[in-house]
Amino acid sequence: MSLPSFQFPVRVYYEDTDAGGIVYYANYLKFFERARTEWLRTLGIEQSKFLEHSIGFVVRRVEMDNLASARLDDALTVHSQIVRLKRASIIFDQQITDSNGKELCRVSVSVACIDFTKHKPCQIPEFILGALKSVS
Repeated sequence: MSLPSFQFPVRVYYEDTDAGGIVYYANYLKFFERARTEWLRTLGIEQSKFLEHSIGFVVRRVEMDNLASARLDDALTVHSQIVRLKRASIIFDQQITDSNGKELCRVSVSVACIDFTKHKPCQIPEFILGALKSVS
């Protein structure tokens, strides 16, 4: 990865797995979401603050490749990178690797900034945009 990225550790719990002890595919999306949220938090952006102003981010599009399985108790790392930053949307590339660095899952996620009172896209507020530009 050439641009700055954010790493977030995740442990696989029983609740994340299916009957065979393997991470259920939809739970990777939860891991990716947590990593994006924690990345914003490290930049001083707490989603609860702009929700008070009826603004938030919603996932518009996801493209995911499951490459290998994670299992119960595995220590994983979610790698997140902004690949495109626009006035009202962000595209993230994210990967999950195991403790040996093996890539298990990758995703491209497009999120849009939404005004919840109007139910329409809106511009990302300047204080958020500035923080995101510093890492993209």
